[in-house]
Parts: sequence; C-alpha cells; structure tokens
Amino acid sequence: MSALQKTETAGAAAVRDRLMAWLLDEALPIWWAFGGDHVNGGFHEKLGLRCEIRPDPRRVRVQARQVFSFAVAGRLGWKGPWREAVDHGLGYFLANCVLPEGPVRMVVNPDGSPKDDTFNLYDQAFALFAFAAAASVVEDRAPVEAAAVKLRDYLERHLKHPAGGFEESVPRSLPLKANPHMHLFEACLAWVETGGDARWGELADEIAELCLTKFLDPGEGWLREFFDGDWAPMPGVEGRIVEPGHQFEWAWLLTRWGVMRGRKDAIAAAGKLAQLGEDHGINAKLGVAINELLDDGSLRDGSARLWPQTERIKGHVALASVAPDASTRAAHMALAADAGVALEMYLKVETPGLWRDRLNPDGSFVVEPAPASSFYHIICAIEELDKAVKAL
Repeated sequence: MSALQKTETAGAAAVRDRLMAWLLDEALPIWWAFGGDHVNGGFHEKLGLRCEIRPDPRRVRVQARQVFSFAVAGRLGWKGPWREAVDHGLGYFLANCVLPEGPVRMVVNPDGSPKDDTFNLYDQAFALFAFAAAASVVEDRAPVEAAAVKLRDYLERHLKHPAGGFEESVPRSLPLKANPHMHLFEACLAWVETGGDARWGELADEIAELCLTKFLDPGEGWLREFFDGDWAPMPGVEGRIVEPGHQFEWAWLLTRWGVMRGRKDAIAAAGKLAQLGEDHGINAKLGVAINELLDDGSLRDGSARLWPQTERIKGHVALASVAPDASTRAAHMALAADAGVALEMYLKVETPGLWRDRLNPDGSFVVEPAPASSFYHIICAIEELDKAVKAL
C-alpha cells in the first residue's frame, strides 16, 4: 500500500475512532437513560436537545429501529445494559405493536395502546429487521423467529405482486415504492446472516432482481423511487425523483448480495449508483449528501438530512471491500471518511449524544428535538465503518 493509500485508510480509522467514542460514551447512555421509557416500556419518539422527554405518539418503525440499535450496541462492545434494552424494547413491541394476524401497527400511544392500525409496508420491513437483530442476541430466539415468519407469510399471502415484490396495501394504492423493498431486502439479508430459513434468501434474491430489472434506470443507472402498478416509473416528475441517500444505501445492499451470490452485475450496478450519488448528489461547499434530485441530475431538494450521510459511509465501505485494486479501495475509504466527517457536523449539539436531523442549503440546521429514528442509521454506519477499517 502506498503512502497516500495508508493516509486515506488512516483517515477512515480516525473518523471511526471518534464516532465510536461518541457512540459508546455519549449516545448509548443517553438514549437508554432518557430515550428508553422506563415507566411504560418501549422508547420515546424524540428527545429535546437537553434530553427533555416528549410524550409524543410512537411510530412502530422507531420502536423496531431502537431494538436493532441496542442489539448492535452489544456487538460493538458497549458495556452498558444492552441486553436489558433489547429485551425491554422487544417486549413492548411484541405486546403492543403486532396485530393478531402477524403484521404491525403504524402508530401506538406511549402507554402502548393503539393509535393507528393502518397497514404500511415500510413498517413491516422494519419489524422483520428488528426481529432479525433481536434473534441474533436473545437467549430464546424461537418466539422472535416465529413472529418474523408469521409476518413474512402474511405479506406473501396478502400483498404479493405478481411481477415480484409487494403491493403497498390491500386494496391496491399507488404509487408502488422502492424504499420499503430496500428495507425488506435489508431485513432478508439480516435473516440470512442470522441463520433463518431458506425462504429469506429466496426473497432477498427476488427483491434484488426486482431492483436490477425495474428500479434501476437501464440507461444512466439511477435508482427510481415511485412506480405504477406494473413496476413502470410513475408518469411525470414523481417517476423521475431520485435520492442520493438511497443511491448509496442500495449500493451497500447490492454489494452485499452480489458477494453472497457471486453476481458481478449487481456489484457493477452498485458502483454506478454510488458514482451517480457522488457526481450529482453532494453539496460540495458543505460536504454533505443532499435529499433529492431528478433523473437528469438537476436539483429538487438541496436540504440535507442526517441519514444520507450515514448511507454514503455504508455504500463506500461496501464498495471498498470489493475494489479491484488498492488504489480504488483507498478512494472508497477516503469518501467514506468524508461522509463520516459530514455526519459529525450533525452530532455537534449542546448535549453530546444527541443530534440535528435537517441541514438547510445555507448551512444552518433546523432547531428541533432529536428524532430517535436517526439512531438506526448512525449505529449501522458506525458498525459498517468499523468492520471495514478492521478488514483493512
């Protein structure tokens, strides 16, 4: 490895060290002490920027994400009560968020009572993902795995699309969306990795093929978001929307799947997705990945939420792992480090361990409570960066 490549790898390692220290010393203690609801169970939706607890209704997807986050905390070596946190969140989730037939609600009240039972495919994906994370760490995984299989079977019985993937609802509602399928893909891969049954791998293969054949623009390689009932892009502007964060997130997932299945075409598509994200989706002045473009690279929303920064990290560390040479690998690690530095901007708040979520195009942050929903993105990116640095 050249001196330049060593420097770039060292840069990624330095960012990893700072993020890991922030996570273990600041974020995890706060989000358990204040973000965990130690009266009703589960987790609070948001925290004020001085850790004020807010009695907001709770999206089920956030409960699922927090279960995942504390399971990862254990994998990363947090010395705090991560097992207690996983059991705490999982118990609340199974008792209050899961409907009798297997799918999950959309919103509950803080005391766990139902608030909105509307079916949302996105929420189902995160339930499956949380179940996989919990199954990897709980003492008895049988009830968790049973809940996951029951939900998966419900989706396949009631929501299956004849051309692949799933409907958004029954009766049908349009547009069909790539985003829930991305997280279903993520959940299936997690179940494959934690030793689930063969159907998880088959479903992952199906979603990957749907992405490669329907979600990706066959010319430029953009990842489209919204589709009609036949998986063609929605007409007008809606069918042209692309999100840099999702370009990077799909790059991460397709690379993982491509390695698993020996699919070089998926890895090539992942590389193109990340390159488009870099070429068109970065505010060079601020160094951040922005929210939305159109498929000609023109700007649609120049604001920058926190989560695209984490997905940029994940996309590049995945591509670094399959790079054809040391120079390309170092380049991906350098871009991952740049994304990590961008992420650190969002973490510089009055109370260490919290974060800002939305950055305006002028470089100012929206002042608002810290959403718990971001923790999943942050801790997943830190784990992926940590694995990549260790591998190098």
